[in-house]
Amino acid sequence: MAFTGKATYSAGATLPEIAEDVADLIGIVSPYETPLLDVLGDPLRAATSTRHEWLEDALLPNKDAISDASISSPTGDTAFDVANGSRFRTGDQIQVEGSDELMLVTAIDGDTLTVVRGYAGTTPAAIADAQVINILGNAALEGADRPTARFTHRARRSNFTQIFTAAVEVSGTDVAARQLGLSDEMDYQKQERLRELLRDLENTVINGGLPGATPQGSASVRRTMNGIIRHLATNVFATGAAGFPEGTALDEEMINYVLRRIWENSNGQVDLIVTGGFQKRKINAFVTGRGYAPGDTTYRDRVTLYESDFGVCRIVTTRWMPQDAVLLLDSSRVGVLPMAGRSFHFKPLASSGDYECGELIGEYTVELKNEAAHGLIRGLSTS
Repeated sequence: MAFTGKATYSAGATLPEIAEDVADLIGIVSPYETPLLDVLGDPLRAATSTRHEWLEDALLPNKDAISDASISSPTGDTAFDVANGSRFRTGDQIQVEGSDELMLVTAIDGDTLTVVRGYAGTTPAAIADAQVINILGNAALEGADRPTARFTHRARRSNFTQIFTAAVEVSGTDVAARQLGLSDEMDYQKQERLRELLRDLENTVINGGLPGATPQGSASVRRTMNGIIRHLATNVFATGAAGFPEGTALDEEMINYVLRRIWENSNGQVDLIVTGGFQKRKINAFVTGRGYAPGDTTYRDRVTLYESDFGVCRIVTTRWMPQDAVLLLDSSRVGVLPMAGRSFHFKPLASSGDYECGELIGEYTVELKNEAAHGLIRGLSTS
């Protein structure tokens, strides 16, 4: 029998050709969704330096704390030390948090306040070291000179850009051959590598951190960005910490506690709650047992929006969030910025043989403004 170049079950010349039965579609099982990046959307501007900077400001603080372990007469002492005497002015009405007593500041010497106890007919209450003091407001004397001017200082915050790359290489044979499920092997490899880079970008945006030294990078130090979690400090709550609701399982009390603290510490409007899969199921459990109407035919056990006294929050579930953590973000203060002209793109490279090659490149950073406008819960149970 003459050679035909075809493959059949039998060499018999009378048997028909048997074609392979392969679906002309490629299924991808690996997760590559980027829900947080999708919600944040494209930024309004690009970074123009490897060190991206922005300015933050705050009003003069109207809170401080007692810093005096030597208080001898808690209801009678008319002078005591505070942590920051510069926050006070003569004529301030102050009130220890949780107390009905008003006090009037009559003199300030460094960090020592002299006050009138039981001001405005209130009853003196016990004071103690580390208690929070609220400054209600200042009462000026009629006809008095202007007070000493006080200023806040704008703070310059920064983050560094991080370069994400992936190589693509396809042999000349693969370029020429007919492929199942695709029309161009090179384009397919670009798409796959781009999915991986986007996945890694979201993971880094959440969890990334700066190197211990030389954060700007060098020939031997890779430049990396600080992720959202590493930016946060003010409203970070670990289960079991003092003042935080007891227990390690996420519940409504914890969510509302953190939302309230963020509201107290800033004018931020938290509108995103970012979780992993396990904590998302805990949030879904908030609606368990809340009842259904007689006409309901569908059982729903899913929370996509959570509305509280402190705002309406969209729930975003991402695989890249640590399973013991929940992020609470004001999305208007978060941006993922590319370096100008360096958003993900393909750069063809010279080939030195029978193949085509190139590199996917992108350089990005996270801009997280006013970290006190966001919150983080850590140490939640995951089983």
